[in-house]
Amino acid sequence: MLRTLLFGILLFCATSMFAQQDSIVQYDTSEIEPLEVREEDLSAYRNNDDFNYEIVEQESTWLDDVKNWFYNIFQQLFEWIFGVEKATSFLATFLQILPYLLLALFLYLVIRFFVNTHARSVLLNKKNPNTVSLSEEERIIKTEDIEQLIKDALAQNDYRLAIRYYYLFILKQLSERNLIDWQRQKTNDDYIEELSNPELKITFGKATFLYDYIWYGEFTIDQERYTQVEQVFVTLKKSINADV
Repeated sequence: MLRTLLFGILLFCATSMFAQQDSIVQYDTSEIEPLEVREEDLSAYRNNDDFNYEIVEQESTWLDDVKNWFYNIFQQLFEWIFGVEKATSFLATFLQILPYLLLALFLYLVIRFFVNTHARSVLLNKKNPNTVSLSEEERIIKTEDIEQLIKDALAQNDYRLAIRYYYLFILKQLSERNLIDWQRQKTNDDYIEELSNPELKITFGKATFLYDYIWYGEFTIDQERYTQVEQVFVTLKKSINADV
C-alpha cells in the first residue's frame, strides 16, 4: 500500500514538472517576409573567384610527372626511416628547407670552383714563372721584337721559353702574310684549318704538336733537343716565305 502511494506521488510530481515546462515555451506567430534575391546580386557572387567552388582538372605536364616521381621516392624513403605515421610531417618539413639546401650546395660548388682555380693558378705560376698569359701573347705578337726575345731566352738556357717565342714568331709571320687570321680567342687547331697549302699545313701541324707538348706539357728540353725542334721551325719559316 505504501509503495503504491509513493509511486503515485512521484508520478504526480513528474507530470507537474512537464506541465510547467510546456507553459514556458513561446511560439513565434509573426509573419515571415521572404528575402528577395535579384539576378544582379547573384552576378556579383558569380564573378567573384572567391565563391567559385568548381573543381577544374588540369592535364599534368612532364614537369608535374617528374615532381610526383621525386615526391614518391622521398616519401618511400621517409616512411622507411621514420615510419608511415611520421613520414608525412617530416617530408613536409624537408620540402620546405630543400630550396635552401640546394642554394647552399650551389654556393659551395661555386666557391670551391673559384678557390681551386685560384690555387691551381698560383701553383702553376710557382712551377713555371716564365708562363706568358694571353694578354702577354697578344702584346708580344703585335709590339715585341720576337727574334730578339728568342736570343735572350737562349742566352739564359731557357729552351722552353725560346720555343714559346719561336712559335709566336711563326704565328706573326703567318698573320702578316694573310695566311691566317690571328685572333686572340682562336686555338692553334683553328690556324691549322685556315691554311690552304697542304705542305705548309703539315709542317705547321708538326710544329704545333711540338710546341703544345713542350710548353703546355711542361716538358724540359736541353740544348740538343732544342736544336732538333728548331729545325722544324726553320723549315716552317722557309715554307712560309716560299708560299708568299
